[in-house]
Formats: sequence, structure tokens, C-alpha cells
Amino acid sequence: MRRVAYMLLLCVLACYVSSLAFAAKKRSRRAPQQQDERIYLVHADVLHYDQWKNAEAQILNGNVQFRHKGATLRCDSAYFYEQSNSFEAFGHVKMVQGDTLSLTSEYAYYDGNDEMAIARRNVVLKNRGTTLYTDSLNFDRLYDNAYFFEGGKMVDGKTTLVSDWGEYNTKSKIAVFNFDVRMRNKDMYLTTDTLYYDTHHSLARIVGPTDITSGRSHIYSERGYYDTKNERARLLDQSVLTNGGKRLVGDSIWHDEKLGLSKAFYNVVFTDTVNHNKLTCNYGEFDDPRGYAMCTDSAVVMDFSQRDTLYMHADTFKIYSFNINTDSVYRKIHAYNKVRAYRIDVQAVCDSLVYNSQDSCMTMYRDPIVWNMQQQLVGEEIQVFMKDSVVDHAHVINQAFSIEQLPDKENYNQVSSKEMFAFFEGGAIHEAQAKDNVLIIYYPEDSADSSLIGLNYTETSELRMFMENRKMKRIWMPKAEGTLYPMSQIPPEKKRLEGFAWFDYVRPLSKEDIFVWRPKKAGTELKPQTAGRKKK
Repeated sequence: MRRVAYMLLLCVLACYVSSLAFAAKKRSRRAPQQQDERIYLVHADVLHYDQWKNAEAQILNGNVQFRHKGATLRCDSAYFYEQSNSFEAFGHVKMVQGDTLSLTSEYAYYDGNDEMAIARRNVVLKNRGTTLYTDSLNFDRLYDNAYFFEGGKMVDGKTTLVSDWGEYNTKSKIAVFNFDVRMRNKDMYLTTDTLYYDTHHSLARIVGPTDITSGRSHIYSERGYYDTKNERARLLDQSVLTNGGKRLVGDSIWHDEKLGLSKAFYNVVFTDTVNHNKLTCNYGEFDDPRGYAMCTDSAVVMDFSQRDTLYMHADTFKIYSFNINTDSVYRKIHAYNKVRAYRIDVQAVCDSLVYNSQDSCMTMYRDPIVWNMQQQLVGEEIQVFMKDSVVDHAHVINQAFSIEQLPDKENYNQVSSKEMFAFFEGGAIHEAQAKDNVLIIYYPEDSADSSLIGLNYTETSELRMFMENRKMKRIWMPKAEGTLYPMSQIPPEKKRLEGFAWFDYVRPLSKEDIFVWRPKKAGTELKPQTAGRKKK
């Protein structure tokens, strides 16, 4: 029994040792083999030594071929330094790595320990669809980096880049160009001192002062991206986009050259030097082919065609173009809501406004008010017609009411009618007309001391006033009914016409005040009327 137990124990131990040996054998088979670091000479027509010419090298001639870690190199002749694991290659040098990368030159030195190739004279590096031309290039196979430093040209599809020196990573497909960088693609031309270019996505990253010209457009940017394939740009840090006489600046600009579309964000400034105006906002859209533009968020339009600049604010501005690219092109500008305008000599407010360049007419809608000096003009609708950027005439439609505050600030000259007209010469009014159901309150002055004589209340069907140097020269009326009240005998109810309201609290006081919306007091809003107002 002891012998049997002993034999069984030996069998168990033998099986255990066998299983350990088998497991160890399996692990050794799975362990990765270390890659061979040596350079192999695959072929040479002639191999010899020359103690006097190069004692440390094997001298190879004719159809020389080397292999090292997945790369093959061919040349006409070579010096093979087997001890240092390196070689020099001469004539028709070509290194091929896989099926995507090749490097050709007239001379090359390759260090197998550092996996560094030094190529000189007529160097061409090809990586898929990208080709790099230079005379001096170092290619680091370990990190897939190619460095050129005596001028280089990269061709990526239809894009060509030239610079004094730079580097290109064949794995990430990203190139860095430095000093006198020039990029050309179709009609696009870019110049800068430093540029990052992603050949995989055809994307140029701007990291310094850069100029880009494409067609009629010019871009200046110090930070941003340009997609050379789709001709799209994303520009940052107050970049500048110009096209003809138009200039767009913004903290961030998105631009599509093919479609002619642009979007600008924050601190946006759009300047039109041809039409002498400027627009600022925090968001804008611009469609050049359609002649469309939209601006909002603190939007302001500035017109500097006159001696003094006109500032206008609204929630949103939109520009539409019609018959574009023809001789009969015209535009409409829509401003809404809460429109406020300021110029030293004139101010205005309304809910919305439309300017039509076809007839040079600006129409103000919904409770429009216009001030000039101490005069106030209101109506259901006010039209202002321009000629050569100067006011030619104005038309107030329905419930027209003109008020002039006198120097004593207690009395007011007043005219109300169904409609009014004003005609200008050289920017100054020279004739005013009131038509249909005209009511007048006028304070004549003593010519000696300019004191008020009394109140003249008049009712008529039409009034024409002729002005000179902003002062009334003469008045014309057809048949009229009126009463002159001495200053001490003016009935209180006669001092104000029906519907009188002095909206000085609504009036913009400065170019900064156009952002502060102050509505009319409740109950003073104009309610549109279809029928003429009856006389008092």
C-alpha cells in the first residue's frame, strides 16, 4: 500500500511539473519579439573596401538597396557603416515607407539608431496627396517629423505653400511654416510669417499678422482658421474683412468666399466708404450676392455724408437689394423696433422705419416724432425725401401737428392739419405747407423788442409759410377765420390746439441717449384715423 501511495504521488508531481512547463512554453510563444534594429543590405552589384578612401565603410555600387524597420532605400551607390548602423547614399536616392510615403534626393545620410534621414539636393517628400519640395530636409522616422530649413514648397491638391523653413508631420498631416510664408489656392493668396496647415482637412491656422486676398475680398487677421478647400474662414481678435469700399470688423467673423456670406459677432463695425455710412452691432449677417444684410443687438447706423453725423438705433436693421447687378439696382433699409435717431440739428423717434433708395424716401411709421431746434413735428406717418444725401422735402400724413416752443418756454406756436409738406434748399427749410382742416395758434412779436403781442387763432383750409434764414418771411392763406387775443385776454382753452402734446421727455439728447427707449405717456399715442378731423 505504501508503494502504491508513493507511485501515485510521483504521478501527481509529474503531471504538475508538466503543466507548469506547458504553461511556460505557451507564455513564451505569446511574448512579443523585439524588432530588429540593424540596417540590412539587401543588394548591391559591387561591394568592396577602400582603406585609403574610406576605411570604415563598405563601398557599394550599382542598384544598392537597404532595408530598415519597414522602410526600403535604393540608390546608385553608398557607403555602409555597419559598425555605427548607418550609411550614406548617392545618386537617385529613394526611400519608401509603406505605400503612402516616399522620399527622394540626390544625397542622403541615414542613422539607423536614431532613425533619422538627412536628405540634400532636389529633395521631394510625398505623403499621400501632399508633396514637399526642398533642398535640405531632415526626416525623423521615430516621430514622423520632416524638417526643412533652406526654403521649401508644399503642394497639397490645389494649394501651394512656400516658406523659408518649417516642419511637416507625416502622421498627423500638420505642417508648420515660418518666415515669408506664402499660400496660393485658385484665386486665394495668403501671406504671413507663421502658419499651421492641416493637409488632411485643408485647414490653415492663423497665428500671427496675416493677409488673405481672394477675388475682391481681403482679410487681415492675427488669429483664426482658413479652409482652403471650401474657401471658408473663421477669424478672431478683431479681424478685418474688406470688399471694395466695404469694411467689416468683429471679435469673431465667419466668412464663406464661395457663397459670399459673412457672419460677425461682438463689437462688429461695418463701414461703407462709398455711401458714407457705418453700422455697429454685436451680431450681423451679410449676403453679398443677394445684397442682404441684417444687424441686431445694440445696432447703430451712422450716416456721415453731411457735416454732422446722424446716429440711429433700432432693435434690428435689415437691408434688401433689388435688381442687383443691373443698372436699375435699388435698396430698402428696414429699421425696427424702437427707432431713435440723433444729430446735432435734428432728432427723431418712431416704432419702425423704411428707407427706399429707388425714390430716396425714408418713411417713419407708428407715432413718429421729429425735432429740429425748438420745433416738434408729429403725424401718423412721416416721409422724408432725400436728394444727393440732403433733405429735399418732407410729407406728414394724417394728424399732422407742428409745434414750436417759444423762448419763454410757456407758449407755443402750433399748426395742425390733415397733412403737411416742408421743402428744403441747402438743408434749410424755405417753404412749409399745411392742407385740409388747418388750425393755427401763432404769437406775433413786436418788431422793436421781440415781445409777444398776443395770440392769433386761425382756421383755414390751407397754409403756406415762406422762410428765409430759418425765420418766417411771409404767410399765404385763402379765406380764413381768426381772432387775435391780447396777451392779458387769452382764454386758457385757446392756448392749446386739440391733441397738443410736447414730447420733450421722449427726445434723444445725445448719441449715447439713442439706446434709452422712453415711450410716450399712456393716452398720448396717436390712434390712426381714416376720416378728417372736424374743426373746433
